[in-house]
This record gives sequence, structure tokens and C-alpha cells, in this order.
Amino acid sequence: QVGFYNATCPIAEGVVFAEMHAILHEDPTLAPSLLRMHYHDCFVQGCDGSIMLRSRRGTAERDATPNRSMRGYDAIERIKARLETLCPLTVSCADIIAMAARDAVYLSKGPWYGVETGRRDGNVTVAEYAENDLAPPDSNIVDVKTFFSVKSLTAKDIVVLFGTHFPFPLYRFTRTYVRGRQQQPNTHRTDNGILAPPPGSHSIGTSHCEAFRKRLYNFTGAMDQDPSLDARYARQLRKLCPRRGGGRGRRAKVPMDPGSGFTFDLSYYRHVLATGGLFQSDGSLLHDPATRGYVERMANASSPDEYYQDFAAAMVKMGRTDVLPDSLGEVRATCGVFVD
Repeated sequence: QVGFYNATCPIAEGVVFAEMHAILHEDPTLAPSLLRMHYHDCFVQGCDGSIMLRSRRGTAERDATPNRSMRGYDAIERIKARLETLCPLTVSCADIIAMAARDAVYLSKGPWYGVETGRRDGNVTVAEYAENDLAPPDSNIVDVKTFFSVKSLTAKDIVVLFGTHFPFPLYRFTRTYVRGRQQQPNTHRTDNGILAPPPGSHSIGTSHCEAFRKRLYNFTGAMDQDPSLDARYARQLRKLCPRRGGGRGRRAKVPMDPGSGFTFDLSYYRHVLATGGLFQSDGSLLHDPATRGYVERMANASSPDEYYQDFAAAMVKMGRTDVLPDSLGEVRATCGVFVD
């Protein structure tokens, strides 16, 4: 529920926000990873903070291939340590991840939404679960819908959450507190009641070439290119990611949403509709009537308000995935403990 800690740790959300503001001021590039961490945590055994657990044998979720490039573990530990000094053994790691993801979006000029809290932390982590439960970037729409339906997420949830693939740089502002509780500054309220920042921010989000190289050079195993990829965009990608991916080509990073200022707005949908997107899973949104319809509507929308409302609803829904009851979960003092 929203406000779960009002009685036991009323400053919890304010503390998380203040730490996130400082963390992203130091390194704005952590924002995408912290949003991704919430997604990866919820899709593997539910939203239970198990992505933070460690294994000396390399068998934890964070050791799985989809999580090897994950960043932000230290940021979550930093927030947890601060909360432990103020409200010991009260706020779960799973809730910190959820709140940090929301704050990363807002501090990147995305919408503000209420985060339901009260999750408990799990104490089981298995790399194989992450390998099996997270959709790879070369998934087609049938595969993507399967991965999401298992978590009770719909086609609309897919296309909405895909639009937030990787946000966005720090939006700097002066935060205010009233009686220890954080107030959202410099916002306007959309027609749907969602708090949103003023327009005009810029965003970041990049991928290594290996995540989409197959789409350029060996799509069907016949040394061919994905025919749904825009030819001009494909030429640009091949220059950045040559067929022989050694050296600079292997290390190259490519913008996920080029050409429109990298804003937390509707540019992702315009990019996918015009080019087929960077990943095969992006382009797959155009191969299903329901997801394509949403892409087209958002690509041609004059305001992001509908998307902000849909995004908030999808994040709250995802955040309810397989939450542990009190009897099965725990609240531990450190998020990244070893399990072996």
C-alpha cells in the first residue's frame, strides 16, 4: 500500500529521494540501471530484493548474463545504510529498489507516481531463474508476450514499459521538505492527476553492439539483415558496429533513442515507428495489432500526459508481482548478503 511506512518510518520516502538526488548528481548514468534493476528484480521470483543477494560461487541472480552489466548495487546499499541508521530493520530492500526506480524516473523529468510499499525481502537467488525469466533483446512479440503474461502483464503493459527502456539524466532542482516529508517541486499536474515535471529535459540510454548485432548481420542465420529495420538507420548502425566486432566496435555504445534530445517523452515511440527500433524486441511491437496501435498513437500524440498515466499504472502493477507475505519474507540490515 502507498504509505506503508507512515507509522514505522515516516521519513523513509524522503530519505530515499534525498539519497537518490545525491547519487544521480554524482552519476546521472545510474538512472537507467536503477529502473532496469526494479524490472529485473520483479520478473525473477517477484519483487523481493533477491537481485541484491550475492554468491561466492557465482550462482546468484546478479551473476546471470542479463544482469552482468547491471549497475546500481552500491547505490541501493547506500540508501539502505542510511535508512538503517534512522529506522533499523524496517524498510525492505525490495521497497528501496521500487522507490529508487520511481525517483530515478522523476529526477530524469519523468512522472511522479505513488509507490506501494510493504514488500518483504527474499533470501533465495538463482542465476538460472534470471536466465529463464527475462526476455532477451532479440525476442519476437510472441516471446515477449509470453514472458510478460506469466507475470500477469498485458500487451498494453508491454508497450508502455518498453517505452521506458532506459531513461535519462539528472534533472536538477531545489527540493523542499515540510515536517520531514518531501514535497515535489517544480511540477505541474496533468489532466489525469499525475505529477509531471516541466517539459524540455534531455535523456541518455545506450547499448553495446552485441545486443543487436545479429539483427544487422545474421538475422535468420543466412548472413542477412532484419528486413523490418529501416535501411538508412541500419547503415548508421553498421558504421558504429562493424561486422567484425573486435576492438572499438565491440566496445561501442549506441543511443537507444537517437535524434530527439533523448527525453522522457514520446520519442521512443516515434523512433520505433520510423526505424523499427534498436532491438528486435522493439521492432516486434509493430508486429502485433494491439502494441502497434499504441506505438502509433503515442508517436502522433501532442502531449505525454496519457503516456505518463499509463506508465505510472504499469509500474505500480509490475511492482505487485509475486510479493512475499510477512511469513515468507524478511527485512535484513544489508541488502547484498552472501547466500553461500
